[in-house]
Amino acid sequence: MTQAAFPEGWDEQRVRRVLDHYEGQTEDEAVAEDEAAYEDRTHSLMEVPVELVPAVRKLIAKHKKAM
Repeated sequence: MTQAAFPEGWDEQRVRRVLDHYEGQTEDEAVAEDEAAYEDRTHSLMEVPVELVPAVRKLIAKHKKAM
């Protein structure tokens, strides 16, 4: 994989750390992590129509810059 294939802010080392984290988890640890995500009151999950995803991403990026 070339450097250009990584998203902005990512590199091979970061990808390997993420893979090591998830590949090293037991099934119970993975379930606990998933459940904890739903308990986090600082974030929300929602279904967005695919055609709206670019607009939502722009709004999120704009919000992050304003913080």
